[in-house]
Amino acid sequence: MEMTRPGLQGDSTVDCLKCGGLLNHNDGDSAEVSVPLSLPGIRTSPMEGDNLYRLRDRKFLLEDKKRLCALALAAALLGILLMIIHVEICPFVYKPGSNMALIMNCSISLSTGCLLILIIAFHYKDIRLFIIDYNQVDWRIAMTSHRVLVITLELLVCSIHPVGTYWKAGLHVNSSSPAPLCVSNHQSETLLDMELLLSVLMFLRLYLVHRAILLHSKVLLSASYRSIGSLNNINFTFRFVLKVLMNKHPGRTLLVFILFFWLTASWMLTLCERQTQALTGHMNTALWLIAITFLTVGYGDVAPSTSCGMAVCLFTGVMLKKGKQGVACTAMLVAVVTEKLALNKGEKHVHFFMLDIQISKRIRHAAANVLRECWLLHRTNTTKGNRGEHRKHRRCLLEAIRVFRHLRLKQRKLRDYVSEMVDLPKMQMIMCDLSANWNNSYREMEQRILSMEQKLDELSRCFQQTSELLYQVLRHRNPEIR
Repeated sequence: MEMTRPGLQGDSTVDCLKCGGLLNHNDGDSAEVSVPLSLPGIRTSPMEGDNLYRLRDRKFLLEDKKRLCALALAAALLGILLMIIHVEICPFVYKPGSNMALIMNCSISLSTGCLLILIIAFHYKDIRLFIIDYNQVDWRIAMTSHRVLVITLELLVCSIHPVGTYWKAGLHVNSSSPAPLCVSNHQSETLLDMELLLSVLMFLRLYLVHRAILLHSKVLLSASYRSIGSLNNINFTFRFVLKVLMNKHPGRTLLVFILFFWLTASWMLTLCERQTQALTGHMNTALWLIAITFLTVGYGDVAPSTSCGMAVCLFTGVMLKKGKQGVACTAMLVAVVTEKLALNKGEKHVHFFMLDIQISKRIRHAAANVLRECWLLHRTNTTKGNRGEHRKHRRCLLEAIRVFRHLRLKQRKLRDYVSEMVDLPKMQMIMCDLSANWNNSYREMEQRILSMEQKLDELSRCFQQTSELLYQVLRHRNPEIR
């Protein structure tokens, strides 16, 4: 992507989010890309300036992807909300011959169209990011069969919504109906079932939630996490973000998921059961049925009467059954979930390393608070201020000391837990380093012994030569000496 600006003015800060793809490939050899900070009056080479602009464009594209993902999720939730409002207010608000149903249906279709446009724009930004990462390749290379399949499936899923003019308003003949339903005077039962199925399938748009969580996660946005993760070959996917959330906030994460699933499945059950005017058409009865199905209690007091309601209940309790087989299914479910949510070695190193850094920062802040409160208390005693202020600073000092001790204990527990983790590859690496050091020391000792032997041989020769010289001198002075 060519840029027309000749250079950056002033101090430039480059946020390199992912520099792995910014490599120049020349006959299979990859050269490192240096990203200098251009200063006023200093020109950079064309290659360095191009790499600098590519990094900046990459940052802007990532921001655009985050924004488009958030807007797409908002459009999907808006369409689902409009559909729910339309279904709920249909028997109470719409009048015969009114255009309110058509307006609501057009609003749902308009939100669906906006969602499709946002999905296409998101994948367009993704393809541009691929082109920048792989050094200005042709965009057709990015259009792999897998990418085309994913885009097609997303567009098909997001395009599902109730179509056509909704039913003419009119209550069911049975006035004692537990859940009023708009019925049609001109549409067949098949079309009514089709509208119902399309309304239920609109909840498939919620797949955008995991993409939004991934792109807006603090784990992905943190430069420290990315740096440590790249050193440990960690892929920052939704599974890793979910594992981090389950390790940091397991209670909140499970509570939000269970409540969302409970309410969604209950409303879908009421929507399915309204045709038969059964008791499960009430929201409170549907909540009760979904709860006992999910908890595998099964009192038998209520049961779904339609195929759609049976499918919703089956989806709720498909992996939880009672009896001997239920134990095996539950055990397999627990094993699979534990394996999927467990952090591997590299992820544990990254996670615990960042936790230790965060706790160390909090300990420094707590220590600074202790010193500050000590100084304020000392100043109050020196100036002889009122006793209320003295008690206030004393309480603050005790609270700061308590927080400091709590953080120190938390850090000690974390380090004890990390030290208990048996890291066999690390121990093997340490033993290999020790063995290599011992071998080097042994070779050095052999060389020193050989040098000492050589020096001893030289000394012996010198002594022999010295003795011969002394003998010759003495014999020269006294010829009688032999």
